[in-house]
Formats: sequence, structure tokens, C-alpha cells
Amino acid sequence: MNPKGWIIYNGYLPGNKFLDFAEWIQAAALHRNVQTKIIKNNQLLTYLTNNSLDIIRDSTITLPDFVIFTDKDIYLARQLELMGVRVFNNSRTIEISDDKIASYQTIAAHKLPIPKTIVSPKMFAPSVAFDPGDYQEAINELGFPMVIKEAFGSFGEQVYLVHNKQEMHTKLSELQGKPFVLQEFVSTSYGRDIRLHVTGEKVVAAMTRHAQNDFRANVTAGGKMQTHQPTTDEKNLAIAAAQAIGADFAGVDLLFGPNESPLICEINSNAHIRNIYDCTGVNVAESMIDHVLACIESGGSL
Repeated sequence: MNPKGWIIYNGYLPGNKFLDFAEWIQAAALHRNVQTKIIKNNQLLTYLTNNSLDIIRDSTITLPDFVIFTDKDIYLARQLELMGVRVFNNSRTIEISDDKIASYQTIAAHKLPIPKTIVSPKMFAPSVAFDPGDYQEAINELGFPMVIKEAFGSFGEQVYLVHNKQEMHTKLSELQGKPFVLQEFVSTSYGRDIRLHVTGEKVVAAMTRHAQNDFRANVTAGGKMQTHQPTTDEKNLAIAAAQAIGADFAGVDLLFGPNESPLICEINSNAHIRNIYDCTGVNVAESMIDHVLACIESGGSL
């Protein structure tokens, strides 16, 4: 008997982009004769008592054998796991991926190449004690231009390039109370990067992204796509990055470092797949479903 699954996306986000992602996965599952139900996260209420863990839901929605999570509702993902449901990607992977600080710490702990990165000190709210001078050592270490990234953000948003101390101080003042990192600017990768989709232990599709007038190469920010044949080093690094955060599948973004040597920019646990299909013709959803089925059949993680 084939397992039955849920595909969960965020019901509060505008537009059809997130539903489209879920529908691609559902179509791939149906092609493998696997029945899935697309559910908004706001159709499922995490319920806790002193003697039970449950999900409050419509009575017609029965608990699945597995869940493919296209959202970042970490608490819902963890609740499902606590109830014995296998979640792809798991809540810990989503949590690390969603937080750029946690991502860089995890990647660095695995001794994988990243741009030099400095984490902002914790600030709970805008404070009269804030002093941009606290970051002078970061300037000494990283120089200008410098990239500032908020810990939480998607599609290249919440990422800023500052060219001097005044621009840096202005941006830091705006970010008071938010976690962020300061990062060296990799000039050799200005306006270009590589997106590799990893499933299990394989790179299943790759493309380069190019922007004419932006240091960010994200397609959402105006970047153009081109099919890419990754080198062995690029493939191995993308796979190692995904494995470092425990991902079953991920979109890994690499920068072009000095001499074209790859550096990890970001790891996305819920990377969308339409753009990579439009660019390469590879339907990543098919490999995702194959991986899920293989994991369930083996009773563990591949």
C-alpha cells in the first residue's frame, strides 16, 4: 500500500507562488501513484495539553504517513514529528536554514567555505546604548564594500551592500533590534551566483543567475537564468552543505570566489523549483518524491 502524504504551504502569504510549488510536488507524487493532500498551515492548529499532542483540523483530514513541508512554520513541523509523522525537511533543518546566523555557524562548524562573517551582538530592541562604533573591528576585518544580511529573509531581500562607514552606520541604526551578520563582499561574484538543487546525495539540477545592475543575482531581484554544468567541486560542496544542515533536499547558492573557487552563500530548505525547471527542463519535484518514497521504504534517512 502506497503511503499518503500532506504537502503544507503557508496560507497567509500573498500570490500563487507558494501554492504553485505545492502543486508541482503533488503532480509528481500522483505520477508515482502516491496520494497527497495540499494543506495550508492555517488549516492546522497545534494543540497542547498536559497529556497529549495533537493537530486540530477538519474532521475529513486524516493524519498522513509523511509530510513535505514547503513552509517555515517550524512549530507545526515539530508538532507533526512529535506525533510520529515523518517530515521532509525536518523541523531542525528548517530552523537552521531559516536563520542565516545558525546556517553560517553550522556550515563553519563543518569547515566548509563561506565568506568571512561576523555576527551582530544580541539586541532585544532599539536601544539608547547603541553605538555604531562597536563595529569598528568588523570594518577592520572586512573592509568596504561590505554586505549586511538580516538573519531572516528570502528572495534576496533583507540583504544590503554598504560602501562606507556612513552607509554602514545608517543601515545598522535601521536594523536595531534585529539579528544580522556582517559579511565580506565577494567582488568576484558581483551579480552572479550558482543555484544547485540537491536531493539526497545528488545534485539534480543547476543554473547560474546573473544580474546587470545589482550585486544580488536572485531571479526575484531581476537576475537572469542560464543552464549550468557544475564542476565536481561545486557538486560536492552543495551536497556537503545540504548534509551539514540535515536536509533531504535543498537549494544551495554558491558564490564565485577568487579563481572561481566556490563559496557557500545560502542553503534554502524550501527552495522553489519552477525557475530551475524553466531554465533546465529538470522537474526537481520528481526527485523529491523519489527520495521521500525511498526514505519511507528504508525506514530511515538516505
